[in-house]
Amino acid sequence: MFERILVPLDGSPLAECVLPHAVALSRAFDAEMTLLRVLERSQATERAQSTDLLGWHIHKAEAESYLDSLVTRLSGMLSGVNWEIMEGRAAERITEFARDRDIDLIILSSHGRSGLSGWNISGVVQKIILRACMPIMIVRAYQSIKYDWDGLRYRRLMVPLDCSKRAECVLPLATKLARFHESEFLLAHVVCLPDMPRPVPLSQEEIALAEKVVRHNQKAARQCFKQLQDRLPIPAQIRLEVGDSAVAMLHDLVEQEKVDLVLLSAHGYSGGNRWPYGSVALNFIAYGTTPLLIVQDLSEGELESTQAEMAARQHKGH
Repeated sequence: MFERILVPLDGSPLAECVLPHAVALSRAFDAEMTLLRVLERSQATERAQSTDLLGWHIHKAEAESYLDSLVTRLSGMLSGVNWEIMEGRAAERITEFARDRDIDLIILSSHGRSGLSGWNISGVVQKIILRACMPIMIVRAYQSIKYDWDGLRYRRLMVPLDCSKRAECVLPLATKLARFHESEFLLAHVVCLPDMPRPVPLSQEEIALAEKVVRHNQKAARQCFKQLQDRLPIPAQIRLEVGDSAVAMLHDLVEQEKVDLVLLSAHGYSGGNRWPYGSVALNFIAYGTTPLLIVQDLSEGELESTQAEMAARQHKGH
């Protein structure tokens, strides 16, 4: 579960959209909360003379005052709230801090000081997500819904599952959160039509074969979810769909069911350890429109290093 929650902030109102969610999760898990501000020095500042350095120290003092005011307000709602300031590149410092302090969850706003853009998440958030091997929550800064910091309650949670044990790693925290908030709890699964690429329309025999596979997978999924319902500590509603695209239908379900929060494992049945996220998790990161909490089912040591990471380590050693 979550004992230490990290909330990176850049001083912008957009970034502060995470605070109601941070309070809601800190209460549910009785977790400590750390607000982190990373002050980035430009190349010009690094070459600056004393007059510019004075401005830098003023900027740092303003950041400290900002964080102090937030902690004062949050301390009226929670215990165990603190702040930290670091200097450097935001994505690198945030992931470094999270690893060094044994953070259990990072809560990120999709956008911050640089403003909203056509991208669903900012470049800094993308870097953190890809390099921080731990649970991540993304709050969509462009959502029009605003909450009081201590007034957020999740009415409806959805957990996409594919009947694999890896996908189920999210269930302990999802059920605890649902119980705390008295949320409706949805388990969703999509039985995909089998891929049968042909240069011509399928024959009747091939269509019958595809339908047989779908019926078989539906039966297996119903059995799987019935067993899940029996052993879960809270009531769960099942949404079992059939379609061409699992991800597209899951997005449709989120919209149709008016889901407040989607929780899922970083990998499912087909996931390996080559990449930090499977296709469904990546799609929800890139195209989801509701708050998203992803539990990383792999440890940092289990993930394969990318060529870029290996090249960066080699370059650093020279």
